[in-house]
Amino acid sequence: MEIAPSKPQVTSLLSNDVLTRVERLRLNAVRRFTNRSQGEHLSGRGGSSIEFRDYRAYVPGDDMRFVDWNIFSRLHRPYLKLFHEEKQMHLVLLVDASSSMRFEDKLQRAKQLGAAFGAMGLLGSERVSVQVFNQRGGQTTRLRPHVGRGSMRQLFRFLEKIEGEGDGPLEEGIEVMLRHHRGRGVAVVLSDFLTTGNLRRALNRLFFAGLEIFGVQILGPTEIDPEVTGDLRLVDSETATTLDISAAGDLATLYQEYRMAYQHQLETLCQQRSGRLITINTKDSLEHVLFDLLRRQGWVR
Repeated sequence: MEIAPSKPQVTSLLSNDVLTRVERLRLNAVRRFTNRSQGEHLSGRGGSSIEFRDYRAYVPGDDMRFVDWNIFSRLHRPYLKLFHEEKQMHLVLLVDASSSMRFEDKLQRAKQLGAAFGAMGLLGSERVSVQVFNQRGGQTTRLRPHVGRGSMRQLFRFLEKIEGEGDGPLEEGIEVMLRHHRGRGVAVVLSDFLTTGNLRRALNRLFFAGLEIFGVQILGPTEIDPEVTGDLRLVDSETATTLDISAAGDLATLYQEYRMAYQHQLETLCQQRSGRLITINTKDSLEHVLFDLLRRQGWVR
């Protein structure tokens, strides 16, 4: 009996089984953040999709193709069939590749989630682009907008090659992206949000550019629940600055209070701009994040 050869792995970021399940998911975005090009997202305006919305009375100049002749034969008055207008969304993936993201596989998880979100967008007939920032020398790397299943391998190869290094603020990366970004839709920000700069201003710019904010704060298990005792020297992975502390056990309680307050602040900043934020632990499996957590939070459907 011959054993069938296994199917080649499409990408190192997602197993074939995970990718198959991802292909059935779609981003659950707010309808008003879409473009005029056709896609899979329904707006509240009338259009030419196949999903019926309502009727209205015919007025001179309307397209006769949408007259419901069955109603006309009964009422002897013309009525127009209205449909939901399908619109295309621009999905931009903002990947933080700063030095702090190399800690406890945070960058790897950002790349995996970027591949999953990107696949959802491409298979949903959306335009998908990627902006990587905080790399060597503060440089940014960009993948121009792509559409369709045929662009998936190019998206995956781009994400696989991302390397982490640098200390540029998240705010600067967002501003660089907006210089050449076109189109309304969703901005998925994949970052630990451990950054300097004015996040409020950066998120305002995303909002006024017509982008719904999906903030994914990626933290390692040690950052979520550090186990520290005694005297310590902390070293910033991006700036190399140090901080000597004593009585670390007492400081851990203060750290948790500060971390939770900062997380709440991030959530509020996103919600005030019609966005959302979720904090994930790299210790959790990718399957749990994609098919349980994001579904329960209403991010995907």
